[in-house]
Amino acid sequence: MMRKHIPDIVAFAAGDETRIREVLHPQKDRLAITYSLAEAELDPGKASLPHRLREHSETYIILAGQGTAYVDGTPTRLRERDVLFIPAGAHQYVVNDGEDVLRFLCVVDPAWSPDDEEILLTE
Repeated sequence: MMRKHIPDIVAFAAGDETRIREVLHPQKDRLAITYSLAEAELDPGKASLPHRLREHSETYIILAGQGTAYVDGTPTRLRERDVLFIPAGAHQYVVNDGEDVLRFLCVVDPAWSPDDEEILLTE
């Protein structure tokens, strides 16, 4: 068993410029899981950089706020309690076009690796 309190986890700026708290990762937490779990935050008016995960899928679970996700150029509205699946290789970014912090969980399978993420210069 492992218990963590997310606000106690130190946040850092991810490569796509979201604030991330890495909640669970099999390599860092020595867990027998294949996925990683992180909490991401975007301030109002901010956007993540366009990026893709080459061989990893990603699922966003919206906890608070609202915004628009762009996946392979297609906009999708996001609001609290929405779930968005992003297949491996898809070009993606999120815009917080709401008035509050956009907070969401990111489930990456297999577990996130910096070698798999590519920041895209143009979208």
